[in-house]
Amino acid sequence: MSTTASLTGRLRADCESDWQLLHEHAFVRGLADATLPPDAFRFYLEQNLQYLPEYARAMALGASHADDLATIRVFAADLANVVEVEIPENEELLRRTIELGARDHGGAQGMAPATLAYTSFLVAAAARGGPLEIMAAILPCAWSYAEIAGRLAGEIADHPVYTDWVGFYLTAEVLGLVHQMRDSFDQMFVKANPGPDVRWRLGENFVTSSRLEGAFWEMAYTLDQWPDLAGGHPGGRRDEPAPCPPGPTSPPAP
Repeated sequence: MSTTASLTGRLRADCESDWQLLHEHAFVRGLADATLPPDAFRFYLEQNLQYLPEYARAMALGASHADDLATIRVFAADLANVVEVEIPENEELLRRTIELGARDHGGAQGMAPATLAYTSFLVAAAARGGPLEIMAAILPCAWSYAEIAGRLAGEIADHPVYTDWVGFYLTAEVLGLVHQMRDSFDQMFVKANPGPDVRWRLGENFVTSSRLEGAFWEMAYTLDQWPDLAGGHPGGRRDEPAPCPPGPTSPPAP
């Protein structure tokens, strides 16, 4: 980890290449110019609605591990936003995306491999770490979404759903929450003044979540679902119905 700027600034700078890949991903670029297939956006939303409760669970564990009221309030505010605002927003966007005719590719049938990997990491990091380690793991999600939306703000094409997705992550409430998360994390770090081992874990948690963000976009773009949940087609695609099992055959003639 470098030794310049605030903790959050250092963490962000140390995985610049990972974040640049988020901005350049085909899913994000498709949002920008409205060429993203609605099927991919539906798959993304269905997976996100399975991801967000586990993300909230990690926040709840952060509050349970806190040793002061201020830290409990930080995690409680994050948790309330996910449960009361972000999940309902995703549910509404999903309803509208289905109305556009987006096809079902098994996104709601269960967590895809990338979703399972990401949520498992978050909950494991929250179970075995303290508030600092937990904040390092959960921050890239909220922060990268706000940063992606900020870069898309000036170029987003008009679209009945994608434009509103970008707009949601540019609201004062969301941007204020991300600012609060960063500021609180920096203050928690200064107050704790952790040793080298904890500092290393913070960097590892932050960069791992950043990489998993990229894996989540890739999963949504390629519709990468377990084959048995996506009609048995390689890569999670279900562009045509899965073949039916063969029927009974006649016994051979004597």
